[in-house]
Amino acid sequence: AMKAQVQPFFHAGSNTFSYVVSDPNSGQAAIIDPVLDFDAASARTGTTSAQAIVDHISAQALQVQWILETHAHADHLSAAQWLKQRFPAARLAIGEGIRTVQATFAAVLDLGSGFRTDGSQFDHLFTDREEFKIGALPGRVISVPGHTSDSNAFLIGDALFPGDSLFMPDGGTARCDFPGGDAATLFRSIRRLFQLPEATRVFVCHDYGPNGREIACETSIGEQRAGNIHVHDGIDEATFVSLRTTRDATLNLPALILPSLQVNLRAGALPEPAGNGVRYLKLPLDRF
Repeated sequence: AMKAQVQPFFHAGSNTFSYVVSDPNSGQAAIIDPVLDFDAASARTGTTSAQAIVDHISAQALQVQWILETHAHADHLSAAQWLKQRFPAARLAIGEGIRTVQATFAAVLDLGSGFRTDGSQFDHLFTDREEFKIGALPGRVISVPGHTSDSNAFLIGDALFPGDSLFMPDGGTARCDFPGGDAATLFRSIRRLFQLPEATRVFVCHDYGPNGREIACETSIGEQRAGNIHVHDGIDEATFVSLRTTRDATLNLPALILPSLQVNLRAGALPEPAGNGVRYLKLPLDRF
């Protein structure tokens, strides 16, 4: 497979990895899962992390063709709209399952009568197995529902971006207890990814440095199949579902799930200003 150039960016506040992936020959690039800084206590947004991506793209003289979201994240606000203003030629894309997620949360989050649940806030909605290009680099969409119903993995050249479906081998897999999540579905999604060549590089979306190890973002399909603590070869679906369901029952909701979804279901756009010119996020009381 053609080798992709991959530059990771770590957002410490949410333990998220964003990536700039580029075709070394043409300088065409994609941005994957960019983060808007957000301080919950003061409700202040910031663009320091997103600006680091812009600076890298400028320094390398890259041309951004795509801004890709692996799914509508529940633990950080997306910087996709802010970046799209800087790179107007880039197409902002997510999986077609976003329509289901929008429909699920629109009422609970009271996103307003004007809110559309057809995914049209994005420039493009990917279908499973859809192919795209970054310069001459081949890209392929692999639908990986289970964590959420809109989760996709992106295979770009020799590099796989699984979103939250797979963490580093010692971190296991993502939770499946959000609306639209399902552990058996995630198991089957991951088995699809495990059919890729063992040398395929895997770049994870989150890392929490389990057992005190250094934060890391890169592994391989071979390492995942041999050593992922939740889904290595030999673990069957029933065992995984039991482990995942038991573990999920102990987890708190992500600290930023309510602010994140209100922004990310709008493709990273902040809510429209109220009559006083201020933008507001809502907190539905006693609903979660």
